[in-house]
Amino acid sequence: MYSNLLGEFLGTMVLIIFGCGAVANVTLKKSKAEGGGWIVITTGWACGVVMGIFLAEATGAPQADINPAVTLAKFFIGIYGYKGAIITMLFQVGGAFFGAFLITLFYGQHWRLTDDTAAKLGVFCTSPAVRNRLNAFFCEVMSTVLLIIAVFAIFSKLDGYLASHYGPYLVGILVWGIGLSLGGTTGYAINPARDLGPRIAHAILPIPGKGDSDWGYAWIPVAGPLTGGVIAFGLSKLFGLV
Repeated sequence: MYSNLLGEFLGTMVLIIFGCGAVANVTLKKSKAEGGGWIVITTGWACGVVMGIFLAEATGAPQADINPAVTLAKFFIGIYGYKGAIITMLFQVGGAFFGAFLITLFYGQHWRLTDDTAAKLGVFCTSPAVRNRLNAFFCEVMSTVLLIIAVFAIFSKLDGYLASHYGPYLVGILVWGIGLSLGGTTGYAINPARDLGPRIAHAILPIPGKGDSDWGYAWIPVAGPLTGGVIAFGLSKLFGLV
């Protein structure tokens, strides 16, 4: 149990270091990658998924969910008990928080050089391009359903060798594709820990000129992916993927 929690913590931490790091690299002033654009951001998140999964597995988390929505879906399958699922999700959020903390340290002076408070917030968490909560919720649900069904398809249709060695790369490509195709509306959280942990970090860390943490929107990138996880389980069961 404890090794599983360590793996989920470290894997989610690495996911955030790569993902939020890519956003910071592109949006913060005086960064050498400033203005690099969406392709850089989506690629950074995809790399974070791959490396996060490998690290989670290597440090004792065989499921390597690094995403509470995936953990919730697996709870309904029976892989986790109630207590185990809740604790795993909390450690994922903790790993995401710590990853965001490290990114805050890493980009040190760039926070002070950046005047745009929305850009600073965007390093940590998502926000809708058009502020319509119902549409944003739908986008997060749909994107997460696609993510989890595809993950179950990848690992249910591959033999042990392929799933172990190539599965993480395929999931990384999947997340990259979701970002490129569906990420423009909400920033594709598709992972409650990915949004909540860094948002908490933004709220409590002394980031120069950081502005508001937008807690009025924060429930959507948490509730949307969790809802998507439940729906994805039902559809995966129907399709014979789990």
